[in-house]
Amino acid sequence: MKKIPASPPADLWSFALACYARPGVEQACLDLQAQGADVCLLLCAAWLESRAIECRAPRVAQLKAAAENWQSSVVEPLRQLRHAWKTSSEQDPALARLRERIKELELDAERVQLARLEESCRGWEERSMESGWLARLAPDTADRAALQQLRDAAHETQLALASG
Repeated sequence: MKKIPASPPADLWSFALACYARPGVEQACLDLQAQGADVCLLLCAAWLESRAIECRAPRVAQLKAAAENWQSSVVEPLRQLRHAWKTSSEQDPALARLRERIKELELDAERVQLARLEESCRGWEERSMESGWLARLAPDTADRAALQQLRDAAHETQLALASG
């Protein structure tokens, strides 16, 4: 008989990496990001949904507050610089190396943001069949198909990590 853990074992960072690696998720996240979504916040939402954590308005506000300043003051400037250097770096090997370092910093900044989001969620154990995190944390204009892609991948990821 397979042993089932009492609670899902994955931290948010591990979950985010595993979920993002699933087919179609990277593109769905890039599409949502282009529509103004904070992908780290959405990955946190998917993690909470996959764990059936109850979604409450104060929790939504808490996560948005935890994400907003870091995303706008750290992650976004790094991403903008990386994008600004894309064309030029194709012809300039030194700039291409610097651009790769910026990409690594951006990933590090996202990891910090995910750690902060996870810390904000600590102690949220209430279970609910309909949590609705993605709907509450995605922009109103977010592509519903991309959100469903992320939701499905999150569920599959959580099952895979739990059976691990």
